[in-house]
Amino acid sequence: MSEGKIPFLDLVAVHQGLQDEFVEVLKTALSTAGFIGGPMVHGFEQDFAQFCGSRFCIGVGSGTDALRFALIAAGVRSGDIVVTVPNTFIATTEAISQAGARPDFVDIDEQTYTLDPMELRRYLETKCTWDAALKRAFHKETGSPVTAVVPVHLYGQMADMDPILDLATQYNLKVIEDACQAQGAEYFSQKENRWLKAGSVGHAAAFSFYPGKNLGACGEAGAVTTDDEQVAQTCRLLRDHGQSKKYFHDIEGYNGRLDAIQAGFLRAKLRHLKTWNEQRREIAERYDKLFAEAGGVLILPHQPEWSRSVYHLYVVQTADRTHLQARLDEVGIGTGIHYPIALHLTKAYENLGFQVGDFPVAEKAVSRILSLPMFPGLTEGQQERVVTEIQRCIKFAISVS
Repeated sequence: MSEGKIPFLDLVAVHQGLQDEFVEVLKTALSTAGFIGGPMVHGFEQDFAQFCGSRFCIGVGSGTDALRFALIAAGVRSGDIVVTVPNTFIATTEAISQAGARPDFVDIDEQTYTLDPMELRRYLETKCTWDAALKRAFHKETGSPVTAVVPVHLYGQMADMDPILDLATQYNLKVIEDACQAQGAEYFSQKENRWLKAGSVGHAAAFSFYPGKNLGACGEAGAVTTDDEQVAQTCRLLRDHGQSKKYFHDIEGYNGRLDAIQAGFLRAKLRHLKTWNEQRREIAERYDKLFAEAGGVLILPHQPEWSRSVYHLYVVQTADRTHLQARLDEVGIGTGIHYPIALHLTKAYENLGFQVGDFPVAEKAVSRILSLPMFPGLTEGQQERVVTEIQRCIKFAISVS
């Protein structure tokens, strides 16, 4: 890291103390030629299932694979509609489309940026009709069945799951958690009167282990978690060309396996994840305190009482993001935007016919959000400098306006 520069994300330092563990993983793989499947994959699956509080974990090649396989295994079919939010990475909707379904959207809560249960209710009550005989909601305009909902646990914080699950029960929907940014995040369920981990709440959940995640591989990797044995078995078939055993194909599947070396790396890193997540929470608390002392210059992340975020990202809102981001770049402070375009307005989904104004809360948020440096090892001094530079930039903007 260059002197004076504060990266948005530091993937070098977090791995320096793990080199000996990684070398042992490589030695094991090389000495056994166990590169696909085998004990390292099984070991990680067992450990991650236990971490999430789920019965089963199925390692796959990416988070996109995980969500696609989970949707298919849960029963989503060609021609179905799957509801999600417009402010997420396109992999969420790609997985829906690749499962044969059509993505549709509901707006988000303006404080948490996650799916607004009231908007989901409005969608089901006003845009759908209920067929009591088939026990299924059908979209009024397309006539397609609405079969699943994908709440996205965004920036390290879970969606408000109790009311989502209530609606899913009422309308016979499968709930597939997009937990790709939420390894270790927790939600307090009033219904169960306990804290639940991301990946243990819906019918199934999808995780990404892209290198920048809280639990990141050294390459591509993902996983499905579920309590449903049939879903787990179907995901195992889907990831490996539909094979129940070599060359015996029960269904047509995909090449979506988790590499053994990546599984070994993930298993080693999983032992540190709780500590890293606690460090992220401490960093977020320091940001909150520093910004409060700076006089409320930004809209800060909101964590409801029912949430224990793991702060995959620390996302603020500002009215003049372009100027602020440029200024921070000039002084060597890295930032990101997650995500700059709501999916319903991207070129890829022009054919769905959405317009500006269809999801106003998401559209407003994507024009104002900015992700600040956030990673284990970010120092208090670095955070103070981030806040000072932001305060200086905003005060300057106000003085010349």
